[in-house]
Amino acid sequence: MSKAIYVNHAGIVCSLGADVAAVEQNLFAATRDTNYLRPTDSFSAGTVLPLGMVNSHLADTSLSDENSRNNRMLAAALSPLLPQIETLNARYGSHRIGVVVGTSTSGIAEAEAALRCGGDGEVHFDSAYRYACQEYSAPSRFLSRWLQTSGPSWTQSSACTSGGKALASAARLLQLGVCDAVIAAGVDTLCRMTVAGFSSLSVVAKTRCLPFSRNRSGISLGEGAACFILSREPAKVRLAGVGESSDAYHISSPDPQGRGAIQAMQQGLKQAGLLPQHVDYLNLHGTATVQNDAMEALAVNHVFGSDIPCSSTKPLTGHTLAAAGAIEALFCWLTLQREDLLLPPHVWDAEIDPDLSPLHGLGRPSSANRVKAVMSNSFAFGGNNLSLVMVRE
Repeated sequence: MSKAIYVNHAGIVCSLGADVAAVEQNLFAATRDTNYLRPTDSFSAGTVLPLGMVNSHLADTSLSDENSRNNRMLAAALSPLLPQIETLNARYGSHRIGVVVGTSTSGIAEAEAALRCGGDGEVHFDSAYRYACQEYSAPSRFLSRWLQTSGPSWTQSSACTSGGKALASAARLLQLGVCDAVIAAGVDTLCRMTVAGFSSLSVVAKTRCLPFSRNRSGISLGEGAACFILSREPAKVRLAGVGESSDAYHISSPDPQGRGAIQAMQQGLKQAGLLPQHVDYLNLHGTATVQNDAMEALAVNHVFGSDIPCSSTKPLTGHTLAAAGAIEALFCWLTLQREDLLLPPHVWDAEIDPDLSPLHGLGRPSSANRVKAVMSNSFAFGGNNLSLVMVRE
């Protein structure tokens, strides 16, 4: 990037905890026996599934017409950063603060609760329901109103790359000089439509997901939010490169040759001015579906070889869909700030799939003296691919 873009602050809520400190402690202490996924049939009546649920209390928002669970979760993740945002508003003016949020579910859960079919076959509708809570624009509109910012504001919805793309969009706003600071976030909350939709594709695991294992049987779903303040003010972590591609191979299946994924990783490295051997850790998209893991293993092997230290953290959080790219970017941000060499763990059964391109670095520690550069992959429906590169300053 021609201008240095820094990740100054971050906040998070997910199955690992309700703030950055709790998430960091639980993430880096996780072992093969650790399980933060909760068995429930709350979103799949009669079928118990392990879900990465947020169990902490989510306070109502101060804007009653924006009071969806999605927005409450976003507010919970961002609340610790309110003093910093207030300072930015005073320093730069509210018109110089941007907001970009990635989501895919928005307020669908509220619509499900409002619209029900009774035993008599009639449709019952809650007149208090407001469709505005379900619009894709809802989370970014909510944040701008809540934070009283008036800079560029929009919602990014590109399925599982949405949260990561929020950071990419934030970087462009800063590069162009349109904003002096940008709040970038990803958020998605569980709803019956999501669980039923993925179940209809036969890609939901009945037990905790096992990315890259020969025994993998599909994804575990989850929910959460992660948010960041990005600016040109120097900080310990810099967003050094963004790689994006769209191969449009299939509406829901990845290109089995991984061409778009390879392009995104190579583009991210080029923009960061790094060679593959300079990356100390790779956070894999790692959904644990048969096709996605095969594609990603092939693509990673092509770009990095088989020995790069890597892991998928979805067995700990579930696949949080639009929030995944942001949550996993936050895990990378935490990794770069540590003084030890601990990496996010790869929690699985250690049963290697011989049909996959080898990834000998799965769950292995870094051999570097200090973790200086990391990459996070996100791949989405429609062939949308994203790789973020962060470096330690």
